[in-house]
Amino acid sequence: MVKILVVDDDPYTLKLFKRLFHSKAVDLKLASKATEAWRYFRESDFNLILMDQQLPDGRGLEIIKEMRADRPLQVAVLMTGFADVSDAVRAVREGLFDYLCKPFKNLEALDAVIEKALEFDRAHREINRLREALDKRKRTSTLIGQSAGMETMMRQMRQIAPLDTTVLFEGESGTGKSMIAKYLHDLSREEKKAFLVVNCGGLSESLLESALFGYERGAFTGAVKTTPGYFEKADHGTLFLDEVSNMSEKMQCNLLQVLQEKTFSRLGSAQMRSSDFRLICATNKRLADEVEAGRFREDLFYRINVITIEIPPLRERGEDIILLAMHFLDQFNDRFGKKVGPFAPDAVKALQGFSWPGNVRQLQHVIERMVALHPGGSINAIHIEQIGQVIKKHKTEDKKIFPYQEEREAFESDYLRRLLLRAGGNISEAARISGIPRQNLYVRMKRWGIFSTS
Repeated sequence: MVKILVVDDDPYTLKLFKRLFHSKAVDLKLASKATEAWRYFRESDFNLILMDQQLPDGRGLEIIKEMRADRPLQVAVLMTGFADVSDAVRAVREGLFDYLCKPFKNLEALDAVIEKALEFDRAHREINRLREALDKRKRTSTLIGQSAGMETMMRQMRQIAPLDTTVLFEGESGTGKSMIAKYLHDLSREEKKAFLVVNCGGLSESLLESALFGYERGAFTGAVKTTPGYFEKADHGTLFLDEVSNMSEKMQCNLLQVLQEKTFSRLGSAQMRSSDFRLICATNKRLADEVEAGRFREDLFYRINVITIEIPPLRERGEDIILLAMHFLDQFNDRFGKKVGPFAPDAVKALQGFSWPGNVRQLQHVIERMVALHPGGSINAIHIEQIGQVIKKHKTEDKKIFPYQEEREAFESDYLRRLLLRAGGNISEAARISGIPRQNLYVRMKRWGIFSTS
């Protein structure tokens, strides 16, 4: 249940809020003095505090500042007369969610501000919940994610990790196949043995052959010393063949022979060698389709397709986007020695609204660039958009018609974001373009969780 504290020494105002929240699922506390407000504040965690500026035993703005010193994420709205508006505007810049002028002339507008403030509180609490989930995940796993798709995949890997069987990962580019393969290896009995990675798509046929089989000195031009290959080095460990679908027909035949006979010889040598390794393969294509198209050997496919695990694309892992973004934020803050963050609610919505065609790798690059360019402090949607990484939403829907108030709010929020983007984050320039006084523009932006860079 939502908890709201209203502090005002005017009996009419307290009665008004009591009537306003009467039919809603709200645990409402009313106080007429600062001492009462502090008592309620210490007893409970409020989603929203509505505080009058002039109280018999204190000034509302100072009380809010003290309360926010104890709880930095406390959402509060100041209720003030017109004479104190300038103080309220300055307070908004310092973290106050919004202010309301008394007497209230429009109850719909009052209700809209309260709803937005509660939405802001929900967003902050969700971010904190995700932060706790991220910290817990980091303590138990190198993989980040709590979506249904990731949980299913990780459950499958825990089941097959102790088994000496071949595994095939299928997933789009950028989904983190190498990291997931390493995680599977770490779970297995070979966790303290070698984990060797070969990117089959990044090597020519001759280089791939010499890398896998090894070679004797003088086997070919440039073979100045005897070098064991990955088949040999992976003995009692794991060999991970990434982008296996890019293997040439000859290399597919060679790999099949090694898997069937479990023996091989170095290039330039007739001596047969054996190696006991676990094979993990990965591809960004559907290997069954490659077989049907005649680009991949059917007999090799059956050899490596013992257990297939699908890695879901990031667009299907909505719950994981912010977890990953926070993980990368921590990572690049440490690397660059910066203190960027946290993500504001509008930034969370922006990140979750993108389709991420480049998957986890693309998200990682976006966060890296953003941290590098950000001066420090809270991250808002405008910061993400300004780095030129705006991605169209994965799906478009027919334009629906919503109630007037919702449509109006959506228009204003979208307009202010586009306005600030056009103004390069400069609020003075945004005020000039829009014709909205700078002071009023700032308050409206704050209401929608939009922040300038100047």
